[in-house]
Amino acid sequence: MQNGKIGVTTENIFPIIKKFLYSDHEIFLRELVSNGVDATQKLKALASMGEFKGELGDLTVRVSLDTDKRILTISDSGIGMTAEEIDKYINQIAFSGAEEFLEKYKNQTIIGHFGLGFYSAFMVSDKVEIVTRSYKEGSKTMHWTCDGSPEYTMEEASTERSRGTDVILHLSEDSKEFADKARIREILKKYCSFLPVPIAFGKKQEWKDGKYVDTDQDDIVNATDPLWTKKPTDITEEDYMEFYRTLYPMAEDPLFYIHLNIDYPFNLTGILYFPKIRNNFEIQKNKIQLYSNQVFVTDSVEGIVPEFLTLLHGVIDSPDIPLNVSRSYLQSDSNVKKISSYITRKVADRLSELFAQHREEFQKKWDDLKIFIQYGIITDEKFAEKAADFVLLKNTEGKYFTLSEYAALVKENQTDKNGNVIYLYTNDPVSQNSFVGAARDKGYDVLVMDGQLDTHFIGWFENKNQGTRFVRVDADVVDKLIEKENNLKMALSSAQQDLLRPVFEAQLPAEDKIRYTVSFEPMAENQMPVMITQNEFMRRMKDMAAMGGSGMQFYGQLPDNFNVVINGNHPLVAEILGEVEASYGDKLKTTNKKLDAAIAEQRSFEELVKDKKAEDFSQEEKDKQQEVDKKVEDLRRQRTERLTEIGRENKLVKQVVDLALLSNSMLKGENLTNFIRRSVELIGK
Repeated sequence: MQNGKIGVTTENIFPIIKKFLYSDHEIFLRELVSNGVDATQKLKALASMGEFKGELGDLTVRVSLDTDKRILTISDSGIGMTAEEIDKYINQIAFSGAEEFLEKYKNQTIIGHFGLGFYSAFMVSDKVEIVTRSYKEGSKTMHWTCDGSPEYTMEEASTERSRGTDVILHLSEDSKEFADKARIREILKKYCSFLPVPIAFGKKQEWKDGKYVDTDQDDIVNATDPLWTKKPTDITEEDYMEFYRTLYPMAEDPLFYIHLNIDYPFNLTGILYFPKIRNNFEIQKNKIQLYSNQVFVTDSVEGIVPEFLTLLHGVIDSPDIPLNVSRSYLQSDSNVKKISSYITRKVADRLSELFAQHREEFQKKWDDLKIFIQYGIITDEKFAEKAADFVLLKNTEGKYFTLSEYAALVKENQTDKNGNVIYLYTNDPVSQNSFVGAARDKGYDVLVMDGQLDTHFIGWFENKNQGTRFVRVDADVVDKLIEKENNLKMALSSAQQDLLRPVFEAQLPAEDKIRYTVSFEPMAENQMPVMITQNEFMRRMKDMAAMGGSGMQFYGQLPDNFNVVINGNHPLVAEILGEVEASYGDKLKTTNKKLDAAIAEQRSFEELVKDKKAEDFSQEEKDKQQEVDKKVEDLRRQRTERLTEIGRENKLVKQVVDLALLSNSMLKGENLTNFIRRSVELIGK
């Protein structure tokens, strides 16, 4: 028997392991199973080189659990260890403390470093035993024991075992969760599903006599030759789909896949899938699984996969990805950037190829692909350069165009008087149907931009293409969406507009977070009598704020501002004017005369004192100014109050305002019900 102390000068190495190496205790099982796999792989390598001439036999790595005794055992039939090798890999970790320990192993990225991975066992164990026998001829079975202190015992085992190693964990009280079979199976499924050596955990079960009973067949928890390790030429379309269903059993079938396979300047294989995304793309992240030599490492791959591709699903496997010492997370270095750039290029090339060779199929998938491509364009400049040839725009007729095709389509007809090309769009073809129809009646083409990232994409596009602007169809009346030389004259005088403004304002909804501004425009008689529009800039800023755009919170707190545009040339508006004048009667002429006289007096006074500053006014002048201003204000208030009363009683005003609200999907609840009843009454007359 050999007694000794593990070669450390600190009081206890194990708190160091717990604090510095492993943030998640469940990783111990991954490390120990990986060690067993590594020992098995080494034996197979020795056999292939002729250095081991014995029978390989059953190479399954076995995990067994005694729940009652809280004993977990990981057994392999690999190369095993001699007493000298135990001393080298387990006992003689010669360093002076945690800092030197971490420095010594910071570049260890090889799964299966026995000494390092082995010590993770002490995170969950009161005592750990190793029973091992080397493949070398004449080797003895050795038994090593340690209770978590620097002291250990090593002796020849009382019972011989065949070639290989058993690692026996006596689980501690605070780690009893790992004495549960379901928990162990869960961890094995997570980390070991694709290890290259069979991993058995217990026996397969069958239903017999009213209960599940063990069979004599091992329950193998992994697939030893996962799809990404095979050549693409040997894989069918159905194989790719079936593998996706294995990875994501509850997901819809993906749009398509990309098989990654590179061996220079780094080794990397994998399969990335484009999933169908329905709503919030944020919840779809963390779906790519990162492996190192078929051992699962993490599904947080932001460091190695460009941000926009974290929306993808699938696997990436590379022994060259730099991991921290516990293989729990990525370390940043130049290799990561190279791998990231390669993946970006590969994805862009695949999309470009699909578009060039199968455009019709690409277009059918565009509505689902759009979010990936737009996300890539706005976050990755190199991808944006490559994507310029296959990013598509879709119009309200369901036709698809590349950026260059669409520019050629609309340049002639949709260039405004200042030389800007205007791309009209709708984010809701149904609710904005009247605006879309008005634009198309003018011969304009209208795009559908209803995606989650369209606002960001529009901003990116306008920044890259000076002289081209996106304008939503409800941002203004149709004649002002693309400003041309307009020869239409306004039928209403300024005085008549002032008369009608409070009449229409009287019928606008009173809401805390919405503001309405009434204006008059000269439009064709066949256009709507009243339209409600929203300024493109302010609406876009509020959209960005709603998506959490940086620095946009201010806009998000502002009320929604809408323009109520009255068609000054519409017959109904002329009819309303006549009704208002009739309702006001002769008093209107009297009030207008008094108001005109008061305004004339106000202007005369202003002309008289135009060369004086307000602080230089005499008291008489101050009193005069106050008198004329009050006279104008009182007369305007009296007229506005009367016009507001007339407006509230005028059903035709209410009807045309509600029609405008309805066309913007802004008429709801009781107001909608009243509109329907009023419409029936008006039809019946």
